[in-house]
Amino acid sequence: MTSFAQRSTALLAALGMAGLLAACAGAGDAASSGKDLPTLSDTTAAQKRAQIRMQLAVGYYEQGQLPIALDEIKKAVAADPDYADAWGMRALIYMAMGETALADDNFRHALQLAPGNPDIANNYGSFLCQNGRVKESFKYFDTALASRQYASPEKALNNAGNCALKAREFDTAEKYLLQALQLTPDQPSTNASLARVYYERRDYVRANFFITRLGKVARADSLPADVLWLAIRVQHKMGDTGAEQGWVTQLRRHHAASPEYAAYQRGAFDE
Repeated sequence: MTSFAQRSTALLAALGMAGLLAACAGAGDAASSGKDLPTLSDTTAAQKRAQIRMQLAVGYYEQGQLPIALDEIKKAVAADPDYADAWGMRALIYMAMGETALADDNFRHALQLAPGNPDIANNYGSFLCQNGRVKESFKYFDTALASRQYASPEKALNNAGNCALKAREFDTAEKYLLQALQLTPDQPSTNASLARVYYERRDYVRANFFITRLGKVARADSLPADVLWLAIRVQHKMGDTGAEQGWVTQLRRHHAASPEYAAYQRGAFDE
């Protein structure tokens, strides 16, 4: 079963502000001692060079040019070894390259530099979950959610919910996902994941509620095969043949070669 959630991009979405905060971090001690508040003019030449290299690394990362992205982020870290977001970005690059041990080391170092950074914590939680370390991951999702500076808590909530769902911890998944739903009620992935939670619990009425919502907030051609197959199975359990066939049409139209459509053809509703 593939995950509906896309690869986490929370760190990338926050790079602009995070970069400014990290650049000013060196002046934090002065501010706390009553000398002054840090501003952009406090940014050193080395920190500015690191920020430029960071932006280049992000661009290459988004284009899938991972070796070049890695080279640029190494230059960012060399220019400013205390730049936590650069270490977090390097972890994401190593993660994309399949270098699990290096990614883990870089995430940990980033969090040593900035223990409360919500974007890095969320990304590390996702990394842990993807690598089978589900129990450990919730600590970092919760760290992200505890930050008052976190601009997109729904991302950590969805990631935590889907991680719990992957581990079949349905109560935990429900808790996180319902919180995410309150923040972004029209997010297709949240509605799909909640439908899956209730389907797995055999609460088909509630599963149907979220499948119906999903049909209203998402275009069928944007949904992956596993979600369309889930919708078919929910409607099959509800005995709504009309709705079931509607979802079957979408699965056949958009994912005719998928294992999910093959499962439908052989009537494997309870596999």
